[in-house]
Amino acid sequence: HENPAGIVLTRQNIPTYDRGEGAAEGDTFGSTAGVAKGGYVLAEASKDGKTVDAQVILIGTGSEVQLAVQAREALQAEGIAARVVSMPCVEWFNKQDAAYREAVLPAAVKARVSVEAGLSQGWREFVGDAGRSISLEHYGASADYKRLFQEFGITAEAVAAAAKDSLAGLQS
Repeated sequence: HENPAGIVLTRQNIPTYDRGEGAAEGDTFGSTAGVAKGGYVLAEASKDGKTVDAQVILIGTGSEVQLAVQAREALQAEGIAARVVSMPCVEWFNKQDAAYREAVLPAAVKARVSVEAGLSQGWREFVGDAGRSISLEHYGASADYKRLFQEFGITAEAVAAAAKDSLAGLQS
C-alpha cells in the first residue's frame, strides 16, 4: 500500500512443498504467512524430526529456494543442522522489527549461504563476513532453468559445499 509491488512468477516446473499451519518446526515446513513479512523460516534445522539449533542458514528467493531445501537435506544427512529461510522480498523483511529479523536470522549463526540466480549484490548484509553467495554474475544466457543452473554452478551441491566452507571458515 505504500509503494509499487510486483509478483514475479515462473513458467518453470519447480516443486511445491507441503506446509504446516504455523511456524516451521521439526520436519514440518512453515506456512505461507511469512511471505507478507518478506522473509521467514521455511524449514527448521532438525534431527530425528525435532527442531535443533541451526549451524548454518541457507537463504533463497523464488525458484532458488528448492536448491536451499535440497542442500538442507544433504547437509542434515551429514549431521549438519541447516535452516532454510525463504526471502521473497528483502524490502519487506527489512521493515520488520529487530526481534522478528533476529528470530529468522539469528546473529549467533554466522555460517550462512545465499542462493540467487542473479547478482549476489545485496546479499552480503544477510550472509555477513563469514557467509557465502551462490549467484550468477552475468546476463544473457537463455535456456531451461535446470540447464542454466547446472551450467553456472547454481546447484544444491554448490549450496551445500558453500555451507561447509562457511562453517570451516569459522573454525579456522
